[in-house]
Amino acid sequence: MVARGLFYVIKEQFFGRKAIVIAGARQTGKTTLLRQIIDEFEQAGTLFLNCDEPETLQMLENVSSTELRNLIGSNKIVLIDEAQRVENIGILLKLIVDNMPEIQLIATGSSAFDLRNRLNEPLTGRKFEYMLYPFSIAELIDATSLSEEKRLLEQRIIYGMYPDVVNNPANAIRILIELTNSYLYKDILMYKDIRNPDALTKLLTALALQLGSEVSYNELGNTIGMKSETIERYLDLLEKAFVIFRLRSLSRNLRNELKKSQKIYFYDNGVRNALIQNFKSLNLRTDTGALWENFMVSERRKFVERNQVFSNKYFWRTHAQQEIDYIEEREGTLYAFEFKWNGRKKTKLPNTFSTAYPQHEFECITPANYLHFTTLQK
Repeated sequence: MVARGLFYVIKEQFFGRKAIVIAGARQTGKTTLLRQIIDEFEQAGTLFLNCDEPETLQMLENVSSTELRNLIGSNKIVLIDEAQRVENIGILLKLIVDNMPEIQLIATGSSAFDLRNRLNEPLTGRKFEYMLYPFSIAELIDATSLSEEKRLLEQRIIYGMYPDVVNNPANAIRILIELTNSYLYKDILMYKDIRNPDALTKLLTALALQLGSEVSYNELGNTIGMKSETIERYLDLLEKAFVIFRLRSLSRNLRNELKKSQKIYFYDNGVRNALIQNFKSLNLRTDTGALWENFMVSERRKFVERNQVFSNKYFWRTHAQQEIDYIEEREGTLYAFEFKWNGRKKTKLPNTFSTAYPQHEFECITPANYLHFTTLQK
């Protein structure tokens, strides 16, 4: 089993009188993480409640304080899986945190627009929130070896990092197709604002084809026949379902900087490739550079959250087409990165950027040096 880095992060927060909330897309391993916690803290006593089971769901939606205490009994750790399914989950968790301080409460959910809406007000100041992503490079290196992950780099870029894909490489395509058809936006399709599922699929395909490029709501709308306001709403839902995430442009000093642009990335390369049905090897593709950029930005996202590297994140581009793929702002310094699959091509920071932002550092990330960018390994 691949040990999840998040396990060690949340373990440090145990029994601090705060609920721990773990969000993430379906099939990223939330239930497996909970079982890892159960194995580790077996002696403390753990109660696992799966809200995908109708009996559990009905019990939790109608439980009284007395029944809740009887249910928990002598257990010190309570784990509630797919907690967003419980109608009054925020009140229920607040009741446990406030009245049973000796209990460590952990709740997971795959639907941010349900889970956060129901938890934010009741659990204000009473919770720590974390995100569980597909496997990270660092986690896989710990599970296999550095040399093995270097060997499998192209496979990871094409098929992604979902646990089932990594553990069953021979069936990777079938698993990814099933994931994108059945699980990926299951919660979105159940949401009341989705009136046209086919349009959602067309939007995802359009985003997949524009990987690494700036996104215009108007252009997307014209392409798939939707209003820009609807595009924006659907993108918000896709982000809350952990399918995509957005990166906004940096704009402060220059008149010709793009001020309201954004780029959209997929949390997982395999999902993106499944949407366009393209699993060709990198030497046969025209989108290798975009795949490398998406892979690095998504892996960096896992890294900074796992290591609590707090920063603002941007890309930079001017109307004259000068650009920087990715920027992190930390303590007044801009750390600029370009992503190049072909490391032989020389990359130079635009003079316009250097002059406008003198407090900066720059690095080009290639297959030769990507490990320190994503894992701190050399």
